[in-house]
Amino acid sequence: MSSTTPIRKAVIPAAGLGTRFLPATKAMPKEMLPVVDEPAIQYVVAEAAGAGLDDILMITGSNKKAMEDHFDSAPALEATLRAKGDEKKLAAVSKATELGDIHYVRQGEAKGLGHAVLCGRQHVGDEPFAVLLGDDLIDERDELLTTMLETQQRLGGSVIAVMEVPEENISAYGVIDAGGRDKAEDRFTDSGAEVVPVGGMVEKPEPADAPSNLAVIGRYVLHPAIFDQLEQTPPGKGDEIQLTDALEAMASKPAEEGGGVHAVIFRGRRYDTGDKLSYIKAVVTLAVDREDLGADLRGWLKEFAADL
Repeated sequence: MSSTTPIRKAVIPAAGLGTRFLPATKAMPKEMLPVVDEPAIQYVVAEAAGAGLDDILMITGSNKKAMEDHFDSAPALEATLRAKGDEKKLAAVSKATELGDIHYVRQGEAKGLGHAVLCGRQHVGDEPFAVLLGDDLIDERDELLTTMLETQQRLGGSVIAVMEVPEENISAYGVIDAGGRDKAEDRFTDSGAEVVPVGGMVEKPEPADAPSNLAVIGRYVLHPAIFDQLEQTPPGKGDEIQLTDALEAMASKPAEEGGGVHAVIFRGRRYDTGDKLSYIKAVVTLAVDREDLGADLRGWLKEFAADL
């Protein structure tokens, strides 16, 4: 069942403590760790804005004031830069404040991703919405979120993003059952992305128990019926309310109840900033592609690697 409600809202869970990056995150939100010269969270907000989602709700916790300040105006700094005639830095500083209408709600307790999404219920209301996780950065040159939004409008229900991952990494992800993949109608979108129906989902299975090699990554477009389902979802792995568990239940519900889940298989560039090594790789990968840094950095990397 297709949806006629335009999607304009995004929820970005950002309440985590960032313990894997201590001591850097002792006094700074993990979302503010720089990826080259922009904080990681700005890439995510820019992605949402680029897909037409200009009403953004961040689910925050304690120690997040720096993040809120970043997306607010900074009159004193802007006046100083303007007086110096430094238009380039002024534009860079102002960029974050122009990305959209950003709101904040606190997640009082760390009860999992499902609970974080549920905290957005009052703001989202009864309309479909996107969820973007800050640990996953999607290269702006690759289309994903727009395809997911179009798929939800065409098919209704909820839409998730998945990637093919090696067997040895599968236990770090939620994994989908894509048993109906070969029988799916309208399997490919106009942009060439593959869309498959989701028969079920398993959170962080052992490789031998995984129903496929298609792992859920941090982009979702959800039917508002997910909120009622989350209310009924008991704590799962890690004693947390898992969004995966709620989506598995929605996959088997009828379309008139907001049920049905489809997955867009993403084959583009994704940068994981969720752990130290992956974060460093993300910074280097993005910096190498920069016009102002790429040539010098590539040369240095070759010299550095040759000396190892």
